Amino acid sequence: MNYEERDPYGIYKANTSGGIGPDAGKGPGPALMGADTLIGNDVYSHKAEMLGEVKEIMLDMRTGRIAYAVLSFGGFIGLGDKLFAIPWEALTLDTMNKRFMLDVDKEQLERAPGFDKDTWPDMANPEWAEGIRAYYGRPMYTA
Repeated sequence: MNYEERDPYGIYKANTSGGIGPDAGKGPGPALMGADTLIGNDVYSHKAEMLGEVKEIMLDMRTGRIAYAVLSFGGFIGLGDKLFAIPWEALTLDTMNKRFMLDVDKEQLERAPGFDKDTWPDMANPEWAEGIRAYYGRPMYTA
């Protein structure tokens, strides 16, 4: 399911017609998006490989910024999947295909630091955050 299908408030309604019609250009999407409409969206590599889906969006409560998207990869119907914290800046929204793009391939993701649903890391730990951001080539953001 993509963000247009998960839009109970009509945020993206004006954009479903491809910018044609009386409602074209009205509404905040895709420049501003509802967080709950993004959860469940697919994530693909630039090689068009399905990498997984967004399971959660983690907010930095000190800065008000989105810190990470939690990506689920592998497994079958939610069993045995591995979770990855992806720096928000590493994701690009592909509005044509209504999905996220991540500039890594499956092999890179398989080698990435990950975790399972029962053992989440301390994402507020600066050393952990630096390691994750270095892996994806994204510098730490400042307030």
